[in-house]
Amino acid sequence: QLQASGGGLVQPGGSLRLSCAVSGLTLDAYAIAWFHQAPGKEREGVLCISGGDSSTYYVDSVKGRLTISRDIAKNTVFLQMNSLKPDDTGVYFCAAVREPIAARNWTRRLEYDYWGQGTLVTVSS
Repeated sequence: QLQASGGGLVQPGGSLRLSCAVSGLTLDAYAIAWFHQAPGKEREGVLCISGGDSSTYYVDSVKGRLTISRDIAKNTVFLQMNSLKPDDTGVYFCAAVREPIAARNWTRRLEYDYWGQGTLVTVSS
């Protein structure tokens, strides 16, 4: 029901846009988050967009570089990645949970019921 795409190899400082195509769920009723799993590390939430009012949440490490948005008509959520760093390397997963979700819990993996298969981003020169 969630399919992530758009990953690839990019040089440091470059940009990528990831997409999460959602089927069987409506974006106005589900919060969608992007999680990052670096090699050998735990999967961590990086950004989230709420279902109702499309409020966005992010971790400090991505502030000013990564942004999340959605297209209701296309039922797709996007992750725009700018000024990429080698530490951004890893697999990016999109995940969905039916609202309401407490704002303080959006980074918790266990909150989410649906997951995409992930897309690999490699930042390297």
